Amino acid sequence: MHFKENSEYDVVAFTVAQIPGIAGRKYPPKLAGSNYPHGIPIYDEEELPNLMAKYDVDEVVFAYSDVSHEHVMHNASLALACGSDFRLMGLKSTMLKSRKPVIAVCAVRTGAGKSPVTRKVCEILKKRGRRVVAIRHPMPYCDFEKELCQRLASYEDLEGFGCTIEEREEFEPLIERGIVVYDGIDYKMVLREAEKEAEVIVWDGGNNDFPFFEPTLHIVVADAHRPGHELTYYPGETNLLMADVVVINKIDTAPKENLETIMKNIKAKNSRAQIVKATSPITVDHPDLIKGRNVLVVEDGPTLTHGGMIYGAGTIAAEKFGGRLVDPRRFAVGSISEVYRKYTHLGSLLPAVGYSGDQIRELEETINAVDCDAVVIGTPIDLRRIIRVNKPMVRVKYEIEEIGKPDLEEILGKSKF
Repeated sequence: MHFKENSEYDVVAFTVAQIPGIAGRKYPPKLAGSNYPHGIPIYDEEELPNLMAKYDVDEVVFAYSDVSHEHVMHNASLALACGSDFRLMGLKSTMLKSRKPVIAVCAVRTGAGKSPVTRKVCEILKKRGRRVVAIRHPMPYCDFEKELCQRLASYEDLEGFGCTIEEREEFEPLIERGIVVYDGIDYKMVLREAEKEAEVIVWDGGNNDFPFFEPTLHIVVADAHRPGHELTYYPGETNLLMADVVVINKIDTAPKENLETIMKNIKAKNSRAQIVKATSPITVDHPDLIKGRNVLVVEDGPTLTHGGMIYGAGTIAAEKFGGRLVDPRRFAVGSISEVYRKYTHLGSLLPAVGYSGDQIRELEETINAVDCDAVVIGTPIDLRRIIRVNKPMVRVKYEIEEIGKPDLEEILGKSKF
């Protein structure tokens, strides 16, 4: 978006690292703009040294998230060694100004609990009679041109746009609450369309990116299970430094000293931020199917993969209700096997990756092949609506609950949203 109509630059390629199925495709001319009538090729990040030589690249721009500071500098070192400048784009280059108030919900790491906080903020505003529209960080996994600007208000919309599991995990819980969700690659178009029907916009961030829209109020979620990550991951630390409010989530299932570490880091880096302590209590619909049974745990995909977690809500539920975890790795097929090869920390957990129709089918095949008594679904959506499984499935749910004061309702009240 920044370079699109700037004739002083020639964007020769994109590279991808975290999301499968995009390398080898082309960013289409319709989106690339008049300077790129043939579109822009997309390569795997492993091709970066060859691309810099092939195109005599002057500048490499790092434009993805939820990676360690060390990872960023390894990429920077590679670019510099190949003779190119290395750039990180900041807020002035990337954030748009909205005509409406914007509450941004971001995080220091993927899987910290942004989505429950977003839902809580939307419910508070809706209860106050405000017309709320959520704009979700774009997730262009499928048809780039179709995902230019999307308005989603029903399950039929999800089907019509061919949403992936990752997209449904973010959209469905909001739609269930009567919140209209916008999403798309051209986030200037997305913003202008959302402004037509919103009194307040809630930016629902992806990964640990900072907001694409200038926030009136910036809420950032930290994870009590990953103390110290708020200072060592990009661009999560940027969010921490920007935050008006920091929600420390999952304090009920993390050691007390983790909370103390995070609070100390917040106060040292951003003493003006209000701190909200919160839990994410877990409920299941059929605990009797877990107790004493051999269970396969299916967790939220991004939380386990590039989020780096070794457990999630499904694991906590399985242990709480006395289930025995089954290792699915030898049953994995196709791209699911590749996920295990790439993310060796996953162990006996199955991430609900579903970035394409083929991968969703492979996820279904893997689950059906596993020898277990039941499947524990730790994802934000009910997978039973998407895949057909030949064994009982148990749904895990979790919402945000603040502990003490200030809480989100009080903060939003004082901000007069």
